[in-house]
Amino acid sequence: MDHTAYRHALAAELHGSELPFPEAEFAARRQKVRDAMSAAGLDALLLTDPADIYYLTGYHTFEVSVHACLVCAMDRLTLQVPSIETGPAVVTASVDEVLGYHWECLDEVITPLCDVLANYRCIGIDGWSAGLRHEVIIRLQARLSVERFQESGALLDHIRIVKSSLELNCLRESARITATGIRAALRVIRPGVTDNVIAAEGARAMLAAGSEFMSMQPIVTAGRRISIIHVNHKRFTIDQDEPVFLEFGAAYQRYTAPMMCTAVAGRASDEMRVLRDLCRELFETLCAAMRSGNRFSEAALAAETLLVPWREQIFFSGVFGYAVGAQFPPSWVEGSGYIARSQHAIFETNMVFHLPICLRLPGRWGIGISDTVVVTPAGAVPLTNNSWQLQEMPTA
Repeated sequence: MDHTAYRHALAAELHGSELPFPEAEFAARRQKVRDAMSAAGLDALLLTDPADIYYLTGYHTFEVSVHACLVCAMDRLTLQVPSIETGPAVVTASVDEVLGYHWECLDEVITPLCDVLANYRCIGIDGWSAGLRHEVIIRLQARLSVERFQESGALLDHIRIVKSSLELNCLRESARITATGIRAALRVIRPGVTDNVIAAEGARAMLAAGSEFMSMQPIVTAGRRISIIHVNHKRFTIDQDEPVFLEFGAAYQRYTAPMMCTAVAGRASDEMRVLRDLCRELFETLCAAMRSGNRFSEAALAAETLLVPWREQIFFSGVFGYAVGAQFPPSWVEGSGYIARSQHAIFETNMVFHLPICLRLPGRWGIGISDTVVVTPAGAVPLTNNSWQLQEMPTA
């Protein structure tokens, strides 16, 4: 049978069988989005980011490199997926219509999509989305006119960044599983093991505890490699008294609450302890400033003050926090908000951020410790349960 016949046969038995949330949750999300669309004068949204599509429909798959899109209009949701994604479209998504195209025939994307979009005069797009393929939007604009399309990426970001109670529960469950992985990885740290062994034990524990496929693999580096931002395990052997950096994030219904910690394969030096204390001070300063009504920049500037005496010695990314929620590979970063001096958005209750406090001494080592936190009127409180200790692992 072809993919259309497959879709109908599958739907007869399993339609919506893996919808991640109750329909009422999706209805509430769609209403918020449609209210925002109305206020912006939009007739439809063309969404191509896997997390945006998931947020409104539940559609999810591990194959996010192919073209898929959602047309969200005031009264209708139309999902377009390739033939190989027919199964996930049937069992995980709540939509009014599914448009299929042969996986190997990208030319089949444009005409049916144009037929849907032709009904709308003003269509919002996210031009910064990695999922919006250049050739797709160019051909759509050529057929329907450039004027129909309007940059609207911020519209959904402003909604997604504030989490519902159900989303918070998913993040708490992710936090629990993440901690399970961290604890398991810590138990195998000792001189002579490789960073791969540590990462493997963390991944095994998270998967066994219920994690889905993760948006990023467990991150493990040691010694001088900690000082290199965004490298990962690569068969390096841990030395005596060397720091080992871990950053894990389990996925639960696609929601991720990441956590960092640093252990030492032996005894920590006084210098390591000093940077650990600075990490904790930065975290506490941020949490105190992350009150509903304050600006992102205010929290960042408060934390930056603590780094002034270290500015010639330490590398820090400049981003003290980023929003997290439902995501897909290659990243658990939601992209809807960043805590940095240039960002002037206002904190709202139930925004959730990972605070990635990692201080690196170039060419030597680094110390990274973090929690995922939720914003409240009184400040941010952790969803993860980091001990904020510099873990010393016995070697005897």
